[in-house]
Amino acid sequence: MIKEGDKAPEFTLPTVNGPLSLADFRGKQLVVLYWYPKDDTPGCTTEACSFRDNLAVLQSRGVAVIGASADSVESHRKFAEKYGLPFPLVADVDHQVAEQYGVWSEKSMYGRTFWGVDRTTFLIDEEGIVRKVWRKVDPKAHVPEVIAAVDELRQ
Repeated sequence: MIKEGDKAPEFTLPTVNGPLSLADFRGKQLVVLYWYPKDDTPGCTTEACSFRDNLAVLQSRGVAVIGASADSVESHRKFAEKYGLPFPLVADVDHQVAEQYGVWSEKSMYGRTFWGVDRTTFLIDEEGIVRKVWRKVDPKAHVPEVIAAVDELRQ
């Protein structure tokens, strides 16, 4: 389980626009890496659209946003097009990176169990250190919390 102060696990994962590596941001800007369960579901759409609607605020503070789930690149393409998501969505279809981040877990819904991504966000600094972790995120209230944490970190 990744905690604040840990080095963020490196990754290179596919996106609609080709591979994206966490290392691409090293020494340049903060990264908000938010993990979500499934494209085009109510909570995930609320969270993604909130990041979209606040992207200019985050970018003005030197922050890049990356969404991540176990969905395919094609699923991400449809989701991003449908909601006009301007930030990359990485496809961790084999969930190896999700496991490294400690966000792949057994879940239960309607009496059946399955494995999936926990809604979790990591704020990673320019040196690749995790500065803040949010677990069990409320999609409606989350982005203002992220902006406040960025502002606190920048002081």
